[in-house]
Amino acid sequence: MRNMAIIEIEGLCFTYSGSRRRALDGVDLSIEKGEFVILTGPSGCGKTTLCRCLNGLIPHFYHGDFQGRVIVAGLDTREHEIWELAQHVGLVFQNPENQLFCLTVEADVAFGPENLGLSREEIRKRVDWALEATGMWELRFRAPHELSGGQQQRAAIAGVLAMEPEVLVLDEPTSFLDPAGAADVIALVARLCREHGITVILAEHRLELVAPYADRIIVMEKGRIALNGTPEEVLTSEQAVKLGVGIPKVVKLYGLLASSGLRLPRVPLSPREMAELLAEVIDFWR
Repeated sequence: MRNMAIIEIEGLCFTYSGSRRRALDGVDLSIEKGEFVILTGPSGCGKTTLCRCLNGLIPHFYHGDFQGRVIVAGLDTREHEIWELAQHVGLVFQNPENQLFCLTVEADVAFGPENLGLSREEIRKRVDWALEATGMWELRFRAPHELSGGQQQRAAIAGVLAMEPEVLVLDEPTSFLDPAGAADVIALVARLCREHGITVILAEHRLELVAPYADRIIVMEKGRIALNGTPEEVLTSEQAVKLGVGIPKVVKLYGLLASSGLRLPRVPLSPREMAELLAEVIDFWR
């Protein structure tokens, strides 16, 4: 269900130890349960730092000057350890190899639940579900280094899902993938959000891939939130262009058509949606 905030961030500022520049500078943000939210913006804008704040890596692992509050699933990240927060927030890193270190995919997926001290039956149930949900069941006995990049990323996601988190945070998970592999991973994440009600926060540059699935896009600049709205609102704003956001080609085409006098009923976020809207307009004028 929506209309219930699962993440509340108030006045969040953070400066890494040894740095003079704030990585986050006064971030206020509320995210509802079950939302699919995209974080984007230029390199160094604070996306990764914000992701680290959501599961307690900041301030418990990365030290520095931390101000403000981050409440996730009712837990204040300053007051709860990383292992506690990991049961509510799963973080998938940019490079999946950083999360895969066992001899088989199945062992990697079981690692988290085993360290929670769960029963053998509960571990088995969670591992089987995570492998099925990510399409990795047939590859469960394979060594991670034998997998493709997309398969490795799905294995890393399975390992996080086995902890049964309410929130899934992904820090540029398609960076090491080709377009086909990236599309598969994004479709998987969207399905997890839609079918299982998992809240998704996805830091990503490839907006053409992810915008069709998103409920909201947040653009960051210099540690602050510069834009926060629906994909249609953000991607058609002049400020997004000024900030260097990679506007999807289909949205650019929508703008060109509008400037020439052809108004579509809504902003398309995918080529298929654009084709459908154009077909509607053509049928209307026939």
